[in-house]
Amino acid sequence: MKLFRNLLDNVKPHFVDGGKLEKLYPAYDAFETFLFVPDHTSKSGTHIHDAIDLKRTMFTVIIALIPSLLFGMWNIGYQHFLALGQADPELLDAFLYGATKVLPMVIVSYGVGLGIEFAFAISRGHSVNEGYLVTGLLIPMIMPADLPLWMLAISVAFAVVIGKEVFGGTGMNILNPALTARAFLYFAYPTMMSGDKVWISLNGETPVDGYSGATALADAYNGFVTKIPSLMESFIGTIPGSASETSALLIFAGAAYLIYTGVGSWRIILSGVIGGLIMTVIFNYFADSVETTNYLLSIPPFHQICLGGFLFGVVFMATDPVSAAQTTRGKWIYGFLIGFLGILIRVVNPAYPEGIMMAILFMNIMAPVIDHYVVSANVNRRLKRVKTA
Repeated sequence: MKLFRNLLDNVKPHFVDGGKLEKLYPAYDAFETFLFVPDHTSKSGTHIHDAIDLKRTMFTVIIALIPSLLFGMWNIGYQHFLALGQADPELLDAFLYGATKVLPMVIVSYGVGLGIEFAFAISRGHSVNEGYLVTGLLIPMIMPADLPLWMLAISVAFAVVIGKEVFGGTGMNILNPALTARAFLYFAYPTMMSGDKVWISLNGETPVDGYSGATALADAYNGFVTKIPSLMESFIGTIPGSASETSALLIFAGAAYLIYTGVGSWRIILSGVIGGLIMTVIFNYFADSVETTNYLLSIPPFHQICLGGFLFGVVFMATDPVSAAQTTRGKWIYGFLIGFLGILIRVVNPAYPEGIMMAILFMNIMAPVIDHYVVSANVNRRLKRVKTA
């Protein structure tokens, strides 16, 4: 690291006030604080001084995402070779195939997103916001493997500009930027984000006869019970889906790391899971009295939350500290409603058998309202105590 420190110190005079590149100082500052903890602190007011700044917090989330990302690369290749009739593909072959699909999306996501972030930072004369370090990785992780890169670039631009920068940048956005990108693609290019063919990367090749690329949720909704993967397959993640949402095991591992480091809210994660389980129990109770081919009504609770992107959304997106509820009680309510509504939308919506995206975006909007009523209730309760005293 000493090499990078010396290099940055040598070029710094060109970017400070009076230097030839002083207008580009936000770009220099972004690289410097990316590699090293900032050496400047606040000069006035009350602040908490800690070496764990926002960039270090974002790195913690990235570390929690890496296992799901690597598994997702392998699973994309595994599903690809499975569709072509290879029941037991080589581990390295599957991983390399998936890497050729996911890594270009990661590069495009960071290239376009950070380019826009740098442009806004330079034009406004402030430091580059750190939030996109996580968003830039989340976006390709929730997209289909064969999504055209130009569509990904458009969705990233929409998420950064409309979903975040128009509100003032990191810390000001009301919606989760990664889910904003996915929602944009879902409504702008629905055929690329839904259906039986988008979740298996075929690369223009023809699958074997009788193979369906439908997700477990689509099969369950259409009544194809025999095609639904087992609980163990769903828990491990060897099922069709987006780049990194399928492995409940690794998502739980990432959740444990976020909770252990104090970065992720265990209240939101736990209440989100509880909400999903309760909604599933309710559907299970009424399943026998409803005549329908929608087998999603009958899937057991734990199996239900292991399917689709439910757990990935609850762990890595619902816990976004900016767009989530801020009060302690509000976090319990916020997380519970995300899980409850996520399963509700998944089961009853025939056009889109996956509801966690809509549930989180809706609750992002409702989070300030939840906090408002929680704070108001606390204030009123304390006023009653004062009157009583």
